Order: sequence, then structure tokens, then C-alpha cells
Amino acid sequence: MSHLSYKTISANSATANKEWVVVDAKDQVLGRMASNVAYLLRGKHKPNFTPHVDCGDNVIVINAEAVSLSGNKLTDRERIWHTGFPSGQRFRTPEETLKVKPRDLVEYAVKGMLPKNKLGRQMFKNLFVYTGSEHPHEAQQPKTLDINAVK
Repeated sequence: MSHLSYKTISANSATANKEWVVVDAKDQVLGRMASNVAYLLRGKHKPNFTPHVDCGDNVIVINAEAVSLSGNKLTDRERIWHTGFPSGQRFRTPEETLKVKPRDLVEYAVKGMLPKNKLGRQMFKNLFVYTGSEHPHEAQQPKTLDINAVK
């Protein structure tokens, strides 16, 4: 057997074959869907996964307003942030977020599951979340993916 067959192949930005996938968030539990989307963005489902390279897919999430949360999380959880101004601490429950900006709920959940560094910020740019079933990425010919069958 040739010794060349044991070489480890490391992907880089030129050799990473990034695909476009559409994920329907309708009636999906937010946390489970977000972890599968983060898995796709990271590229861990590919045989040439390299931890220090953005080799994941471009993911389009549609129907963000129809995502569900189990238990009492819709009303009991609170997202806290600060505007940077005096008395600028803000609170919002997922229920209020779904009414005002449903995209933010999905984006916040996925962003928390990506690495907290430059690579994670680059991977987050490959996520596109839309309310409704329409998206402007038809030119990329994305394929529809059942998010429950990812792993």
C-alpha cells in the first residue's frame, strides 16, 4: 500500500465546496433547529471538515416567525442587553421578540452556538434568516433540506 494514501487533507478557502441549503423553521423547536443550523454553518457534516477554516454551507432559514419554544420558555425567558447609554439596560421575552423581530430570535440562538472568535463571526455571515416562505437567493439554486435528518 502506498504511503501517500495516508495523507491528511486539510481544506482551505479555495478547496471548500460551499453549498446553499434552505431550512424551513415552521413548527420546529428553536434550540434543536439552531444547533443543526450551526452544525451546517460550521461544516462538521462534511468529510473534509477543518476546524480553522470556514468550510460550512450557506444556510437560508425561512418562516422564522413560525418557530416554537417548548414549555414556558416563550414567556419566562428574558434576553438582556445594554445600549451603552445611562439607564440603557433592556429586557425582552421571546414572545415579544417574535412579534417585533422574529428574525432576531433565530439569529441569536444560532450565533450563541458558533465559536466566539473571528471564524465564528465569518460563519455567521453565511446565515440568512427570513420571515415568510420567500427569499431572494433563487439564483444560487439552493436545495431544500429536512433539518431533522441532518445528523
